[in-house]
Amino acid sequence: MLQVQLPDGTIVEHAAHATALDVAEGIGARLAKAVVAAKVGDLTVDAMRPLDDVTSQSPIPLRLLTERDTEALDVLRHSCAHVMARAVMRLFEGVSLAFGPTINNGFYYDFDLKQKLSVDDFEAIEAEMAKIIQEGESFDRFSLGRDEALQLCTDLKQSLKVEHIQTGLAEHEQLGFYRQGEFVDLCRGPHIPDASKIKAFKLLSVAGAYWKGDAKGKQLQRVYGTAWFSPKDQNAYLEQLEQARLRDHRVLGKKHGLYQISQEVGGGLCLWLPKGARVRVLLEDFLRQELLRRGYEPVYSPHIGRVELYETSGHFPYYRDSQFPPLFVEQAGGLVDGWIDRLQSADGLTSEQERQLSEAAKVLGAEIPDYQPESDVESRLAALQAWQRAHERYLVKPMNCPHHAQIFKAQPRSYKQLPLRLMEFGTVYRYEQTGELNGMLRVRGLTQDDAHIFCTQDQVEEEFRNTIELTRFVLESVGLSDYQVQLSLRDPNSDKYVGSEENWAKAESALRKVLEESGLSFHAAEGEAAFYGPKADFMVRDCIGRQWQLGTVQLDYNLPERFQLEYVGSDNAMHRPVMIHRAPFGSMERFVGVLIEHFAGAFPMWLAPEQVRLLPLSEKTNDYALELEKKMTAAGLRVTCDLRGAKVQAKIRDAQLELIPYMAVLGPKEAEAGALALRDRIDGDLGAMPFEAALEKLLDEVRNRTIRQVAKREQTELPETAETGGHEY
Repeated sequence: MLQVQLPDGTIVEHAAHATALDVAEGIGARLAKAVVAAKVGDLTVDAMRPLDDVTSQSPIPLRLLTERDTEALDVLRHSCAHVMARAVMRLFEGVSLAFGPTINNGFYYDFDLKQKLSVDDFEAIEAEMAKIIQEGESFDRFSLGRDEALQLCTDLKQSLKVEHIQTGLAEHEQLGFYRQGEFVDLCRGPHIPDASKIKAFKLLSVAGAYWKGDAKGKQLQRVYGTAWFSPKDQNAYLEQLEQARLRDHRVLGKKHGLYQISQEVGGGLCLWLPKGARVRVLLEDFLRQELLRRGYEPVYSPHIGRVELYETSGHFPYYRDSQFPPLFVEQAGGLVDGWIDRLQSADGLTSEQERQLSEAAKVLGAEIPDYQPESDVESRLAALQAWQRAHERYLVKPMNCPHHAQIFKAQPRSYKQLPLRLMEFGTVYRYEQTGELNGMLRVRGLTQDDAHIFCTQDQVEEEFRNTIELTRFVLESVGLSDYQVQLSLRDPNSDKYVGSEENWAKAESALRKVLEESGLSFHAAEGEAAFYGPKADFMVRDCIGRQWQLGTVQLDYNLPERFQLEYVGSDNAMHRPVMIHRAPFGSMERFVGVLIEHFAGAFPMWLAPEQVRLLPLSEKTNDYALELEKKMTAAGLRVTCDLRGAKVQAKIRDAQLELIPYMAVLGPKEAEAGALALRDRIDGDLGAMPFEAALEKLLDEVRNRTIRQVAKREQTELPETAETGGHEY
């Protein structure tokens, strides 16, 4: 007999090989009908899978998942990805399957096929999917040993799956498969009991992709889709997508002259046009003044640094794949770097390739006398790396923190000088893949509103609390008041993190305590920490319900250790400081991109590139308009005059289309009375008022950083969805 423990602590007994569905049926028929999947401990599993096949634990901790649970929606979407793949295989010949994972709010599947897919094919694919769902066939799981699995995938002519078993799953002796009718796919699951539980789905787009994300690999076609438990939820999501399309910062940025991406400059490198630059300057000035008021010290650091600096910090080679290649003073530097990379690769180098590299290095003037082709790989690598260390290597800066650590280290420090808060709007560079670039939201050159606080252990909680409060203040100042905090923790089973267990325990405990005391809504996410420490990430919802990760605060005991940072304590002994990394905006590019979409390009008064446009009725009041422009500009407003000979209605329309917050119509009556007829872009005509009263109203809105133009969410609140990268085979 199996003992199963339900979430309320109740223990129930079932026969050997009982499934979660059996447990549900033992509770009630309605529950059994509603069950989508189950969780055994932290593992999501099929409702039809024998529980003793999942765990030997007793009692077995079980939670039944219905459509109300986040994890259930994730399972539904993965099953819908299989349904889509099955439909594609029915409609097109010679389809080779790659991966079909779930993503936030949907799924995709990558295909290798001769037919070039387009949105014109979606109607036929969706019709075939509807037939499969109508048939309501079950998703049946089975497992095979390696040899049988390879033979099955070979028989099915699924060459990509064969390659994945041989490489990506090389250490797996048993492999999982799912069968639905004639469709069989290598997959670890889980899946819904049968296809009829898919109540709403839609294909969204098609794009190019590479096998396993390698630009040198086979080019594939990726079809994106979404699936929901109800048409109502799906319609709400599709409405959100339509709103997002209308708010697309790439379209609005071009239309309103905010920024540009020029391929002549390079993909992912923003050119801030005057209007966009004005918004950025306003944000930077706002934060800079606030930080100076809070005791921060401004610093500047160069855009490049020696590779050794980032080797010490751990950023290189840890993040090498997402960094630009090193810069070398010596001509042979790039060749030696590639030589090392090839030696470390799984394929290695042949004797002939090594001979060719040695000859090429000599041609470029590099003598590496300690390199012996007949020695072991470690010795050859050591010789090449020794040559590298003897010559200058630089990186375009991927992070600001190593530079700030050196600024701390530049002079002796005393506990009386701590906390030391260093701030910099520092530009860093990351080599994002071309297919991942997305306007201002995903770039290769980004300016972080970076700061690093060096403090004593006793100061950690107060400083962390202050940075959390600062981030809240900054977000709410621009109308982003709907947010949650994600406490990003280390995965204890991963080896990607640096530092001692003791330091990680101290850091995670301190962050959790401050968040609990703050009253902020937060949730813990294992495995999301930075490699050097845990962090609190602010997950912000915009006015149409999308979630963005913006501000972050990170606690770090490890970089001070790696850089041997010290201060003189009250006991006259040397001590190690603690380091807090924080960026309320995150990056200026991403933050402004989010604001463009949040406000649909219509920035609040205090951030608008142009705040007021003066509209004289005729040439007779042009001089009055210019006089008011001078007065308003002197008062600190950003004002222009429309002196064209066009009718005032056309001038108003143009100002509305350009999203100017306020217009002032100026006729002979207004000029004679020293007044203006104020018009609000949102509320329309406000009527005539004395100039001084109008000026005070406008200045008051700027001083208070009033937010008035955020659209209210009218659609149904979308269910929370699991953001996973699972089910990849």
